[in-house]
Amino acid sequence: MSVNFGSKRIVVGAHYGLRDWLAQRVTALLMALFTVLVILQVVLTSGSIGYDTWSGIFSTQWMKSLTFAVIISLAYHAWVGMRDIWMDYVQALAIRLVLQIFTLVWLVACAGWAIQVIWRL
Repeated sequence: MSVNFGSKRIVVGAHYGLRDWLAQRVTALLMALFTVLVILQVVLTSGSIGYDTWSGIFSTQWMKSLTFAVIISLAYHAWVGMRDIWMDYVQALAIRLVLQIFTLVWLVACAGWAIQVIWRL
């Protein structure tokens, strides 16, 4: 004898699941640790902080690589959040699709620009 405890849940909105939740937490942790690292480097720098000091902080290969990972993490973090907002609050499918495409293009463009700036230092 089977017992029915309610109708089956049909997921049509945001992606409910551990993967998105975990991605948000991991990317947030990486960005927080990166922020602390940069603040420590700035605080421990003696003298005035100008362009030379700032570019010196980001000139090493390990810092460029870490910054690249943080930029990608920031873009993915923003994508998951915005995608969920569009899926939860925009009911019209066509408008939601346009907003998601615009968001994705905007985030890729911003990440590309940020990476280009870092590699020019």
